[in-house]
Amino acid sequence: MGSLPLSRTDEKNRSGNKRWLVALLFTVLMVASFWLIDASSGFAQEGKVDAVLQVGQATSTPTSKPTSTPTATIQAPPVTPVATGEPVEELDGVVALPIGKVDQYDGMTVGFTEAGDPYMGDPDAPVTLYEYSDYLCPFCSRHFNQTLPTLVQDYISTGKLQYVFLDNPIASLHPGAEIGHVAARCVGEQSSSQYWAMHDALFSRQSEWSSLPSPRQFLDTVAASLGVDMQAYTACLWSERQVEVVAARITQAGTNGVTGTPTFDFVRNGDGERFTLVGANPVTVYGAWLDALLDGEDPPIVEEPKAELPYWANAEGLAPDPDRPGFTLAGDPYKGSPDALLTIIEFSDFQCPACASHVNDVQPAVDSGFVETDQVRWVFKNFPLRIHPRALAAATAAECAADQDTFWPMHDLLFALQDQWADEKIEADVDAALIPLAEELDLDVELFRTCLGSRQALERVLPDMYDAQGVVNSTPTFIFLDGESGTLSKGSKSVDDFSALVTQFLPSVESP
Repeated sequence: MGSLPLSRTDEKNRSGNKRWLVALLFTVLMVASFWLIDASSGFAQEGKVDAVLQVGQATSTPTSKPTSTPTATIQAPPVTPVATGEPVEELDGVVALPIGKVDQYDGMTVGFTEAGDPYMGDPDAPVTLYEYSDYLCPFCSRHFNQTLPTLVQDYISTGKLQYVFLDNPIASLHPGAEIGHVAARCVGEQSSSQYWAMHDALFSRQSEWSSLPSPRQFLDTVAASLGVDMQAYTACLWSERQVEVVAARITQAGTNGVTGTPTFDFVRNGDGERFTLVGANPVTVYGAWLDALLDGEDPPIVEEPKAELPYWANAEGLAPDPDRPGFTLAGDPYKGSPDALLTIIEFSDFQCPACASHVNDVQPAVDSGFVETDQVRWVFKNFPLRIHPRALAAATAAECAADQDTFWPMHDLLFALQDQWADEKIEADVDAALIPLAEELDLDVELFRTCLGSRQALERVLPDMYDAQGVVNSTPTFIFLDGESGTLSKGSKSVDDFSALVTQFLPSVESP
């Protein structure tokens, strides 16, 4: 069967060309600003050299490449989650659910709470566990595959635990996830057992739809395989009533201080005490918490591991890629010796005037005085700001030039000729304005043009935007890596001031 519509809004936005994808990614970036964590909690600000970015919690928030052991935090009690707060019966999507009707799924009691959230297990269990989750979050999938089966066997099926699933798709990381949450709720309108079947299918088949630009056809196929009434399912999608419910859940999660998925609220129903566990932790952690709560005790506090630099800033990720000269294993272009004592990582925006000022006026002195003398390795990462609508296309152009071994020449030319391609008053579209730069560098123009029109180079920019979350919120931003720590410096500086900053980390080096 053909693809079924999700919503009128989604239908209007559907397009397979690069223009649609560029707009989508800028929308992603705008949403991402809500999820940014204060940079002061990660890398040190300028003048502090002993703090690092923590990536201990296995959640979909700070970085796309976690490198440390998951950890947990405990709060007692946090704000009340939506599942136990004011029911939102005024939303048509909640009214449409079979609230109050108990069903069976894999031998367990399932249904919807009065607030309209799916649950499994005995509603009168001594402990309730609320999971804030995202169907495309890899850590949520890890929890589903590695931990939830044990919880079902030892606690849910035995009547000790009621498990409630709270929708919290993070658009900044997983643009297609919200559609999956809406589709699952539309399936749930027909029965809670079919909802949980859809829930399990979306997690177990996550790899099949996580990279789809529009996963509607996949979702329709899964729903049909569950034997749902497809006419009613389609009518639900068109009505957008479950879109409103998911949006309300996302808003409530933010109000409750939830900044990543998965996040878990444990509630001891006897006294109402509530404790929060963050991240996809080992099953032994959940067991220890549940056993303590069942015994009327507070759960044990899990010690946080030593903070570590993220993959793109640690020795492993910064190692040269043997298959792609001039790039790190994390996928970032660099210049200078890999053995340099100091590494500086720059987050930049090709349409940013201050970034151009640094590249044109300051970088030549830094290159000659520090980079070319093998004392500094310079690493570049993209951070196109939403206020610069042509920056993402320029970042894609640099990636396309990199495919022809000319990343740095294109990097320099984009900044040197910024006024020739970045001005939005230019009649030519941005791709057409970028072609002359490829011609000036004697690139294979047709190959370059094809690359600009494809998704492959554009998708190589997106990980940098993920990496910036919780660390960078303006351009240019420079990270000075000194051993196991990193220090942030924001904004363009004069040659003398920037050189002095470099010598702060290389005290034996004279300023150029």
